Amino acid sequence: MLLTKGFEIELYTGTTDGDIVGLADRIVADLNGFIREPDRRNVEYTTPPRLSYDRLLCDLLKPRQQLRQYLQRLNPDYTLLPGSTLSLGDSRVFERSDPANPYHSYIEQTYGTRVVTASVHINVGIEDPEALMRACRLVRLEAPLYLALSAASPFLDGEPTGQHSSRWAVFPKTPSEVPLFESHAHFCRWTEAQLRLGTMQNVRHLWSSVRPNGDNRPYSLNRLELRICDLIDDPLELLAITALLEARLWQVLTRPELDPLTISHLEPEEMLALTEANETAAARSSLEATLHHWQDGRPILAADWVRELLDSVREDARARGFGCYLAPIGRILRDGNRAQRWLRGFEAGVEPRVLIQQAIADMHRQELELADKLCAVAV
Repeated sequence: MLLTKGFEIELYTGTTDGDIVGLADRIVADLNGFIREPDRRNVEYTTPPRLSYDRLLCDLLKPRQQLRQYLQRLNPDYTLLPGSTLSLGDSRVFERSDPANPYHSYIEQTYGTRVVTASVHINVGIEDPEALMRACRLVRLEAPLYLALSAASPFLDGEPTGQHSSRWAVFPKTPSEVPLFESHAHFCRWTEAQLRLGTMQNVRHLWSSVRPNGDNRPYSLNRLELRICDLIDDPLELLAITALLEARLWQVLTRPELDPLTISHLEPEEMLALTEANETAAARSSLEATLHHWQDGRPILAADWVRELLDSVREDARARGFGCYLAPIGRILRDGNRAQRWLRGFEAGVEPRVLIQQAIADMHRQELELADKLCAVAV
């Protein structure tokens, strides 16, 4: 038995030279299945909930192939870009995709280009609201590990920022304080209060590392949404991180005693403070960061914590039939995430633009190879 999984993928459009070009308004007008972001330089697509990882891979690839074909018709030099920030600029300006949209006006005026980022949100189906809240509590405290694995934004405006995830370092987590929800009723009361106070403009305006999601939030919920990850441009790495998340969710769903409110030696407020610090450390140094475990506060290297988690879920994932999808996690731990690989190249004297150009070509080539082997996608 597997849980359903789906993605919300945000991508930058631009040129093979690495320059970002805003095309979202045209894409949304001409193609079905794509969603505009407030800034026209990135565009979003979503995948339907799937049990099968093979189907999920095809769902990831098909819209990208469709989008690439469309971009080629506009300009043979147009393509999709890796990374989660405006790596080669320009972060000084906001390029509105829908000037008449009042919510977009609020976003621009309140947050500016701090929200002009690309990322992947991983949605995993959990129908029972109390089980969902328990899962959200655990994943909220371990979300820095998924950021550490996915960090892909060390550059901004052509320069290194000192952060592995510049996106999460500046992204406006909203509201500023979000509790560990003790129950579904607690989540409903809290959301209603935020809407009255204006700290949330609508039920979607909960921008934390993880949130309960559903068609009628906060009352009708059916999935956990992990929002902390940078854009993972390698589809196999994205499936691996999703498999790690699903395996961990199965643990907490079948073993309620894993609930942090039950087994941690720390108070909820202490766990949240520690996790906030862990998110900051993971944004700065990703897998090289020293974090502190939510169970007892002990220091632990992010990469070592991921290894511990991987070891703890491997057998269960194998028994449920998706253990093989975890394999790329080992490669990330060995070779580094996108940010670490880019920074190694930069430290060796390669300019950010050249690194991004190489990644653009690699990203396209991998998609073609995967589509040709697995998905029967017309390319």
